[in-house]
Amino acid sequence: MPGNSFGHIFRITTFGESHGSGVGVILDGCPAGLEITKDEIQHELNRRRPGTSHLTSTRQEKDEIVILSGIYENKTLGTPIAMFVYNKAYISKVYEPIKDLYRPGHADFSYDAKYGFRDWRGGGRASARETVGRVAAGAVAKKLLSASGIRIFGYVTQIGKVKIGQIDETVIEKNPLHCPDEKVLNKMIKEIETARRNLDSIGGIVEVVAKNVPAGLGEPVFNKLSADLAQAIVSIPAVKGFEIGDGFACASKCGSENNDIWVKKGGRIGTATNRAGGIIGGISTGEDIVIRCAFKPTPSIARKQKTVNTKGEESEIAVFGRHDPCVCSRAVPIVEAMMAITIADHFLLNKISKI
Repeated sequence: MPGNSFGHIFRITTFGESHGSGVGVILDGCPAGLEITKDEIQHELNRRRPGTSHLTSTRQEKDEIVILSGIYENKTLGTPIAMFVYNKAYISKVYEPIKDLYRPGHADFSYDAKYGFRDWRGGGRASARETVGRVAAGAVAKKLLSASGIRIFGYVTQIGKVKIGQIDETVIEKNPLHCPDEKVLNKMIKEIETARRNLDSIGGIVEVVAKNVPAGLGEPVFNKLSADLAQAIVSIPAVKGFEIGDGFACASKCGSENNDIWVKKGGRIGTATNRAGGIIGGISTGEDIVIRCAFKPTPSIARKQKTVNTKGEESEIAVFGRHDPCVCSRAVPIVEAMMAITIADHFLLNKISKI
């Protein structure tokens, strides 16, 4: 089954290629009457668009959203919401000399293996340009959740070997890296600048938190909230690792160290710690949902590398163009969007779980 859609009730289908006419999304299942403006959607797209700082791709796309259906007079109609963004600043000719070479770290070979044919302009369908539609739909999901007090925000916790030491929410949106620790911000920037000077790239980690999520969201076994979050986040281009709460750190602990003790918190039952990251048994506990994902270094680098062409003949390649030396800063709103879409989907699913 083609993998261009995600969600059960609150369901998105994205479309478009990096150097095609444009990219967009069809969002179905959003309830009628949700108040949302074009500016609210545009705000989220502005957070992910390229060319906003010297740390990102220089591709100058305004990413101006066009709402084709499903919203009228700033209210959702309950019908499919179609949103579209034109591609205007692509330069396909720079890819023509390497169209028959398999770029290391890219999906060129795997797409050829599957389809026998691919769009070689930019990354085609595998490009992070596809995530424009996810972010637009995520803006709607965030607005839907905010009506119930649910708030989602993300930040960069690591660039290369530089890690944050604290989280100050007030500074996240005040710097181009979405870094919550001003003490290490310049070190992170230096990591990226050094990679770019060396005709290279660098990876990192993004963390996203959902606050005020009610207990009880998530379905049994295969549609666990954790399972759907894993699919949502790992489907983002360049994500190579995912964890919830303490994640892989749990492997080095004993049960007595890892268990979250149940306690009375005001008028509800909660946990004294949150090593589980807000999800146990695939169902939300009412604590903050905390997820983390690792992004690989951008595979498009100007440094020469060995490869083969479509005939298997050895060659060399250097990928020139306008690429992010590190994807993490622009990835934050994308990860937020996929988390919001997943939680919104389970929020609506939960309404049919009991009388």
